[in-house]
Amino acid sequence: MFQSMTVICAVAAVIYLFVPHDDQADPIKPVDYGIELVTAQRAAPYPVLAPKGLGEEWRPTSVSYSRQNDDSWHLGYLTPEREYVGVEQSTGPATRYVVQVTHDARDTGEVQRIAGRTWERWEGEKYDALVLRQEGVTTVVTGTASFERLGEMAAALKSEKKPATTTGTPAPAGKPATDGKPATAAEPDTAAEPEAAGKG
Repeated sequence: MFQSMTVICAVAAVIYLFVPHDDQADPIKPVDYGIELVTAQRAAPYPVLAPKGLGEEWRPTSVSYSRQNDDSWHLGYLTPEREYVGVEQSTGPATRYVVQVTHDARDTGEVQRIAGRTWERWEGEKYDALVLRQEGVTTVVTGTASFERLGEMAAALKSEKKPATTTGTPAPAGKPATDGKPATAAEPDTAAEPEAAGKG
């Protein structure tokens, strides 16, 4: 038995010494969510949001869309400080949904103006959040990051409206279709106003 263990240890040592490996490699691998985003934008009854223009230091780490679960869209990111930021959207009841995705955060009563939109500020023991309520959809930007970083994500969120379907009556000649225009989570002014006092 001891001879067998000696052989096994020797083989393991050879593998470790001669097989290239990088102890400094980052174990977190960014995900490519392009296909999931297009799929969700086609399926969801609301403009599905994803960031545009964030720096390379921001890394996407998770993505999902569930039509059965109130058309829920999720996109997870790590900030340059390696803090978590999640983009969450759903057609479900707003307050219940926000409490769920923020792990029991509560509305502070304060708001934060970002690119012409008014976001509610929620705070919790685990996650803080910015919440945007719109007709038919609730958008939550939440995570362990500061409100400054949450605001950066909120300001970067954009979506392309779904193109017009090919079914139904064609538009009369000479009248351009109205679908296909870019839609954003914010007005043209993309600068975030100074945040209200609070954690972060």
